Amino acid sequence: MSRNYDCDTVEVALRKRVDGRMNNLTKFQINRPAHEVFEAFVDPAKIGNFWFSSSSARWEVGKNITLFYDIYNAEVGITVHEIQVNKRIVFQWAGEENTVTITLNALDEAKTIIEVNEEGFQEDDPGLLQKMIDNKEGWVYVLSCLKGYLEHGINTLREGLVK
Repeated sequence: MSRNYDCDTVEVALRKRVDGRMNNLTKFQINRPAHEVFEAFVDPAKIGNFWFSSSSARWEVGKNITLFYDIYNAEVGITVHEIQVNKRIVFQWAGEENTVTITLNALDEAKTIIEVNEEGFQEDDPGLLQKMIDNKEGWVYVLSCLKGYLEHGINTLREGLVK
C-alpha cells in the first residue's frame, strides 16, 4: 500500500518547535571516542580535514571565529556561546539568528553519537521547507565527511559537494 504525502505533511514531519522557532536535528554514530570528535571541530588544524578549509582560532567560549572555505573563496563567522569539553558546543552563525548545538554522547570509549541541532528557522518564512532541506543536506554531508575522516583517515571528501 502506497501513501501520498502533501508538502504540508512533509514540512510538519521535518520540523519540531523549540521556543516558537523551528529546528533541524541530524544524528550520526562516529566510531571514535568523544574527545576525538570534539577536537575535530575545535582544533583549527583538524577542521580542514572534513568541513571548512581552516578556522581562525581554537573554538572557545566568547570567541568570534572565522571559518574559511578556500575552494569557494568564502568565509563565514561564528560566535561560540558554550563549550563543555568532549560533550557540547553551541555557536551562532554571524549575521543570522540560527544557533547550532553539537552534542556528543559517548556510547563507550570508542563510539560517539553526535547530534547537530540547528534552530532559529522562522515558521512563517515562505522558503522554510527548502531552507530546512538544504540545512539537513548540509549537516548530513558534514557528518559524513567527519565520519570518513575520523574512522578512515579520508580528508578529501569535503571538496566533493557540488550544488
